[in-house]
Amino acid sequence: MSQQTPAAPAAATPAQAPAAGIRLTEVDGVRTLLAAGSGPITAGLVFRVGAADETYATSGITHLVEHLALFRHGVSDLHYNGATATTYTIFHATGTADEVVTYLSGVCDALRDLPLERLETEREILRTEAAGRSYGPNHQLPLWRYGAQGYGLVSYTELGAWHLTADAVREWAATRFTRENAVLWITSDTVPEGLRLDLPSGPRHPMPPVTSALPVTPAYIGGDDGGVVMDGIVRRSTAASLFAEVLGRALYADLRQKGGYSYATAGHYSPRDADFATITAFADALPQKQDAVVGGFVDVLARLRAGRIAQAELDAARNKVLKQFDHPDAYAGSLPSYALNLLVDHPNATHAEHRAELAAVTVDDLRDVARELHSTALLQVPGRGADWAGFTEAPQYSAEDDRLTGTRHRSHDDKDTILTVAAEGIGLSTPGGMITVRYDACAAMVAYPDGGRRLTGHDGFQIAAEPTLYADLTPDRIATIDAAVPPTAVVRAPERAPERIPQPRPASEAAARRTWSGAWRRIPAPLLKLGARVSHAATLFFGLRAVTLTWTVEPRPGTAFVVLHWLLLGGSLALSQVLRKALATREAPERSRA
Repeated sequence: MSQQTPAAPAAATPAQAPAAGIRLTEVDGVRTLLAAGSGPITAGLVFRVGAADETYATSGITHLVEHLALFRHGVSDLHYNGATATTYTIFHATGTADEVVTYLSGVCDALRDLPLERLETEREILRTEAAGRSYGPNHQLPLWRYGAQGYGLVSYTELGAWHLTADAVREWAATRFTRENAVLWITSDTVPEGLRLDLPSGPRHPMPPVTSALPVTPAYIGGDDGGVVMDGIVRRSTAASLFAEVLGRALYADLRQKGGYSYATAGHYSPRDADFATITAFADALPQKQDAVVGGFVDVLARLRAGRIAQAELDAARNKVLKQFDHPDAYAGSLPSYALNLLVDHPNATHAEHRAELAAVTVDDLRDVARELHSTALLQVPGRGADWAGFTEAPQYSAEDDRLTGTRHRSHDDKDTILTVAAEGIGLSTPGGMITVRYDACAAMVAYPDGGRRLTGHDGFQIAAEPTLYADLTPDRIATIDAAVPPTAVVRAPERAPERIPQPRPASEAAARRTWSGAWRRIPAPLLKLGARVSHAATLFFGLRAVTLTWTVEPRPGTAFVVLHWLLLGGSLALSQVLRKALATREAPERSRA
């Protein structure tokens, strides 16, 4: 959903009016929210620019600006930091009034005159930060939902850290980090004396357009993280925020307390833009409990969707939220969310209005949110799929009518895998299906000095064109690709170490893989999936029977009969693993969106 750029108001409009106890004023043209708090002063300068405003080829440019703007502060006793999120960037500090004034003024001065002599160093710092970053359980969901653009870019590597020029970084700061595109909040009832926000003038930027890489929802993808994670898009509302709390509690009660399947469960509500929010739910699982967790997770969703929600569940969630209003610093604590609402033009309710909205939420309202969540849900499951629960597998290949005609280059590892270089794009044909990246829909092409190219389409599908892996992929064919990809999508990567350049597998290994995969590829994928489900059901049946016969049946059966059931259990378990491996072998080429 795209929005028109709103005009910056001189004063608060009714839709933006702050809560009683929060005052809206202005400092050097920057909208400023004030609310007294206890202890040291905390302030946050928030800009309406984040990762979702970039392209894949320039991803990381906002993060670079943030790092450069903080460099001159160096080591200090002042508690300060910056952060780049999906749709906003914040600089915040806690200290005395003088310390906060010095920090904010310094940030604004740095944004006007970035220390670009530090650019190469900060590139390395960003790459080091990325290498050590631990990603959350829902890291893959944005790219599958939105593709390699907009809100999906939070799932991707910051390619801009490899190649962005000083001029590009300077222009980004000058046009996005402006007074009209910012909101300041301070935990004080007055503006600290001497505060100066010397920012350039510029337009307020609309929210990023919402893209989609999911033709059908509810949908599911496979995951190797072991847990189950789901997100869905709902309209922003008090009922939706309460539902996320109810969902998290229900997962905890069913999967940890009752079933003992999970240790960590959670439900989270996060505003996405002015009108919609993302609800995310998670439950971890040990390998032997994954199927039970998937089943329990789906059962919780079905119960809530059917409206089987106890009044006590709603009351517990509501009381938890209401306690926040009893804190003496409740207004000061609301400042960050109020500032973000101002940036996206979402109405700010007073605390009294929020209490009234909480009191009005009913069990039926929660049921409606559950149904809306399910209709847009994307579920990540380990092991087997979720077709049985009414979820459709997310596209693993490009559309059948998106085939290309051009030069064909057979894989050195697999004669059934062919790379096509055409005038309008490149394609990768595998036994399972075709992946296509068209040049006019290329989000980024990473170009390595050794001739390797990695193209990612806006839909998130990715193809690596490596001369070492495909027959006759000569420099002139690579030149054809280079000439067709838009220059704005090209990322010049640093030279790769020799051991990082892909090489064909040894002949014996490649032959063994072809023998293994070739046998299974002759079996249609639907039959393989059906076989995997049947073998899974057989494993559960024989496992229950073997345990029952061994420990609980009286009179005890013969030893041979008991041993037979254990052997059948072992056989069905082995068959289930083989079928899963076969499916993974067939699907390995297309799971290349990250």
